Amino acid sequence: METAKEFEVHSPKRKPWKKYALISVGIVVLLIAIALIFVNVYINRSLPHVQGEVEISGLEEQVTVLRDDQGVPHIKAENAHDLFLAQGYVQAQDRLFQMELAKRQASGTLSEVVGEATVDQDKYFRTLGLRRAAEASLTSYSDESMDALEAFSDGVNAYINDASTNHRLPPEFALMGIEPEAWEPVDSLTVGKYMAFDLGGHWERQAFNYYLLSEFNEEKAYELFPTYPEKAPTILGDVGKVDVASSFKDAVIPHAFNGSNNWVVSGERTSSGAPLLADDPHLGLATPSIWYQMHLQSPEYNVSGVIFAGIPGIILGHNSDISWGVTNVGPDVQQLYLEKRNPDNPDEFLYEEEWEEATIHKEPIKVKDADTIDYEVTETRHGPIVSEFAEQSGKDTSMSLRWTALDPTTELEAILEINRSTNWNQFEKGLEKFLAPAQNFVFASNDGTIAYKANGQIPIYDNPDDALLPMRGWKEEDEWKGYIPFDELPSIVNPEEGFVATANNKVVGGDYPYHISHNWAQPYRYERIVQLLEGKENLKVEDFQEMQMDVHNLQAEEFLPFMLSHLSRENLSHQEEEAVSLLEGWNYEDDKDLTQPLLFHAWISSIQEVLYQSSIPEEMRGLFHGSGQTTDELLRDVREGEDSVWITEAGGIEQVMTTSFNRMISERVEELGEDVERWTWGDAHAVAFTHPLSSIGFLERFYNPEEPKPVSGSRVTVRAAGYGEYGIVDHGASWRFVSDLSKPSLGHHIVGPGQSGHFRSAWYHDQFDDWVEGTYHETSLQETSGQELMLTPAE
Repeated sequence: METAKEFEVHSPKRKPWKKYALISVGIVVLLIAIALIFVNVYINRSLPHVQGEVEISGLEEQVTVLRDDQGVPHIKAENAHDLFLAQGYVQAQDRLFQMELAKRQASGTLSEVVGEATVDQDKYFRTLGLRRAAEASLTSYSDESMDALEAFSDGVNAYINDASTNHRLPPEFALMGIEPEAWEPVDSLTVGKYMAFDLGGHWERQAFNYYLLSEFNEEKAYELFPTYPEKAPTILGDVGKVDVASSFKDAVIPHAFNGSNNWVVSGERTSSGAPLLADDPHLGLATPSIWYQMHLQSPEYNVSGVIFAGIPGIILGHNSDISWGVTNVGPDVQQLYLEKRNPDNPDEFLYEEEWEEATIHKEPIKVKDADTIDYEVTETRHGPIVSEFAEQSGKDTSMSLRWTALDPTTELEAILEINRSTNWNQFEKGLEKFLAPAQNFVFASNDGTIAYKANGQIPIYDNPDDALLPMRGWKEEDEWKGYIPFDELPSIVNPEEGFVATANNKVVGGDYPYHISHNWAQPYRYERIVQLLEGKENLKVEDFQEMQMDVHNLQAEEFLPFMLSHLSRENLSHQEEEAVSLLEGWNYEDDKDLTQPLLFHAWISSIQEVLYQSSIPEEMRGLFHGSGQTTDELLRDVREGEDSVWITEAGGIEQVMTTSFNRMISERVEELGEDVERWTWGDAHAVAFTHPLSSIGFLERFYNPEEPKPVSGSRVTVRAAGYGEYGIVDHGASWRFVSDLSKPSLGHHIVGPGQSGHFRSAWYHDQFDDWVEGTYHETSLQETSGQELMLTPAE
């Protein structure tokens, strides 16, 4: 007792504020712990059920969903209705938030859930009218296809209802404070129209060419045209000037390097004696992936591959008889028209000496935490007025857009027919209904056939030069003359060479009777693929996988010696001398561990800055699609002894090369330090697969669990890897696929970064390293093992 008393007497008393502060801290810690436990439980609850049994209204029979080790769902149903209903349910399990954002972006309704930050974007997509085009397309579909669309929508809505009722929606909905809308058949078609938008059609280059002619003399302007026109256009003298820079400053422009590789080889040149096929579409790289891999099986279907989240069927892949893949043709399917507006009636436009009434679409835009915007879209006979979406001013002269994808089209109809095809004749018949976007299809079947077709609605121009600039909306002679007949589209079956390859390159020669495009991709990927295929025999799946990861840079092989030969070697700094020495010893491989790819690509970018930066404002350079190819042509001209106005005005070829090189080295020293040999391509070229919500700081660690990883390749190598701000690789092979028709039930895939959109899923980023390293997984049309979920009809 004495001891206790002494302790009590001599121990210092805690001050009351400290006592209450400790209690408060304890309460806060407890509340945080409770909150974390609650959040953790909630997030785990939102993970999709992949085992057990789920009752779903609308099913006619039981459906099995087996997810393999990579999270690929293998759906087995007793009929097509149940198959597509289950496909909708399963896609929503893994990708509902992605689907919600995709349809809102394409429909122009993001502002309802985001707020004022996306108003201009919504205005642009309302103006384009992708959803209006999707609604117009519905009536073109057969009853069978409408059944598939409706069943798919029912499946999506079954998951939404279940997840909403049981508080199991993906956490992104809670973070944004929104609920998913019910899915409708038109939503699937709208997402499909967005894919056509993403693969473009060159209206922005027409606008840029128009800008060039309005700002520079003809010689200087024409030098930057993708094709030098044979006759001078006359439109500028016929109409008031449109301010292109301000008109399109808020336009949403698809990625300039959207494209792909594909190739197919006959059995005469393979080790198995059967055809081999490879495909890798080049699109944006993000989390979740743009693609969702699936296997669909019913009495009518047994098909595997990938599809865009929100759409039924399989767009790229194989069944037990055939395999196929696509690249973007890139034809001139978008045409800007200059429109003369009636000064006395802003809703009328001139056509053949008469005023025509435009269609006015009322498109009110709801904005989160703000007033609804009363927005209207004006549509002429050619299409929507796109030059005024940011400010509707009723100008005397405007630009409208004619675009094949804004017509009613039937791509889903084609997809379902392709999925059931067993030979080239059936496959090609299905392609008649695939109208937009125009794609290069390569095909192989287990009967030994290989084939190619450039497919889609491609307009006929009287004069190919008309596609270089906006045309006169008031003249009937400037209208398209229909479309290239299906049977006359570029096509080949079983070529003598034993292979077909495409990489967004020019696909027709000078003897082809129709115009396809002025805007082709730089040829280096295609040329490298041909190098790797010519003369080769006994090819195997592994050879095709290695080809898809090939990083040999033919652009550098062509231009680097010329660039170095015109670089002044006087007064070079130590770092510049080191850089020159390294470049002279380069093997032209865009390897992440080498210094030379960093030097070369930075130098090429610096050359473009020297040539264009002072003359072309930044907002216009965003419309300068194909600037790399244009610059290549300028350099080729000078190399061959011809003059270039742009290079001459920049001080001549030696001045351009020296200034750009000096500037490039100076910038790299500032970024990476003075030791040039320690710089690597991976320092400025790393993939991250970022999630759209990861820009919210505290969410990054959850949604981007991996650090950016250095990767080899570039925009001009077969292993495509384009990069944007801060050197983050954000564009490339969104899916890699190889098929050996001697084993038609098997497919070899990489879907980076993984199947699931839920950051707690084992399949969220499990293919990140596979994508970087080129490690493929195998899927089968036959029985496989994995986690099994039974979907049963609700009573």
